[in-house]
Amino acid sequence: MIVGVDVGTQSLKAVVADSALKLRGRAAEAYKPSFPQPGWAEQHPGLWERALGPAIAAALAQAGVGPGQIEALGICGQLDGCVPVNDKGQAAGNCLIWIDRRAEAQTASIPAGTVRATGGLVLDASHMAAKIRWLKQQGDPSICRFHQPVSYLVERLTGRAVMDHALASTSMVYSLKDRRYDPALLGLFGIEEHELPPLAEAADAAGSLTSQGAALTGLPAGIPVAVGTGDDFSTTLGAGVVDPGPVVVVLGTGEVVGAIHPQPTIDQESLVETHAYPGGAYLIENPGWLCGGALVWLKELLGTASFAALDELAAEAPPGADGLLFLPALTGAMAPEWVPAARGCFYGLTPSHGRAHWARAVLEGCAFAMRDVTDRLAQMGLRTDSLLLLGGGARSRIWGQIRADLTGLPVQVPPEIDGSPVGAAMLAAVAAGRIADLRQAAALVSGARQTLQPVPGHKAVYDDAYDRYRRLFAALKPLYEPALPAR
Repeated sequence: MIVGVDVGTQSLKAVVADSALKLRGRAAEAYKPSFPQPGWAEQHPGLWERALGPAIAAALAQAGVGPGQIEALGICGQLDGCVPVNDKGQAAGNCLIWIDRRAEAQTASIPAGTVRATGGLVLDASHMAAKIRWLKQQGDPSICRFHQPVSYLVERLTGRAVMDHALASTSMVYSLKDRRYDPALLGLFGIEEHELPPLAEAADAAGSLTSQGAALTGLPAGIPVAVGTGDDFSTTLGAGVVDPGPVVVVLGTGEVVGAIHPQPTIDQESLVETHAYPGGAYLIENPGWLCGGALVWLKELLGTASFAALDELAAEAPPGADGLLFLPALTGAMAPEWVPAARGCFYGLTPSHGRAHWARAVLEGCAFAMRDVTDRLAQMGLRTDSLLLLGGGARSRIWGQIRADLTGLPVQVPPEIDGSPVGAAMLAAVAAGRIADLRQAAALVSGARQTLQPVPGHKAVYDDAYDRYRRLFAALKPLYEPALPAR
């Protein structure tokens, strides 16, 4: 038996899988991020550590197995976070998580073209290097190294600091060509290479579970722990995707849209980023806007009992929401352009619009941003002949149908939509030598997919709504750009 863990923004999930990667048990422990002030978003790593034991124990109970039957552990989870640690690998402060934007000023002097050409990334305060620069400027002498959430937990469990190439490729200091930390980029951000974890493959064994790791997880000391990777990659892996195929759309707290490509193609328009991908290919993606998080906000705002009830409400309004538009930029715009200072809005309100229109407009607005990305991937020569929906939002049939109608593409939904802990289990199985490689593991988790076909006639309605969405974004963008100096 194998345990896979996903360290999410709102919960830690654990699964128990057998040697054929069939899931036998699953569980989750919830927690929340904190927002100390506008633009800041944090979590204390102790939240993840305290969630490990209960989530794993509950998954084991559901599977009907004991801890002694577990032979490997994999950790995956949220990326773009930054955890400062001391010389003992203990957290020296809160993790600045992926939606934290406090390091805007720390990117001002960095040449965006260099970051894009070397690392395939958009220069942005959400990425790890900017956060490291901000933390170093605070002058805490106890900090000796910086982790992402996954690599932090792996060190806590094994005593070994290590990070996989995919996670490193989100940092802004990694060279896609050389597959290493880039000395020039490190210099630009004022980071020493020894302040980052050494690199390894995601499916390598990071080390064995120590007595401390055993205490945190409830699992036996000595079992191998995989290096692991970020959830953008593990979610896609968990759906059995290792080669070019459908556009993967992950509808989690944030919405991530991307596709596998054999070459490290770089977007000169900086809408999508290029990342190393476990197994040797590349994931070309937009790292996402607040999506499921926007539905949480709307559900609470409208007093709706559940996400299913929100879907039922949205179904009462027609395609196009009778002209009501929503820009999905509650924490900044990531599409059709990266504009960190942008904010979400509803536009087109009339007295005839009600709660159903608000619900449908939010579902459609997130889908419009997805189309921005899929259109760009197609322009770059990637395959875009179908969509694969993953994450909790993939349960929403109406959301899937909106995306099929908007793009004119078939939408596939696999039997397992929470792919990240499954991807973690895949990596653990390979790291422990139970499965030969990730391609074999992917074949085991692939299953029959439900397919939603576009409804004839709806695409024309959505083409018009999408055009108005793009014009609305262009009209509002000047509000968030720096003011020109007075003459």
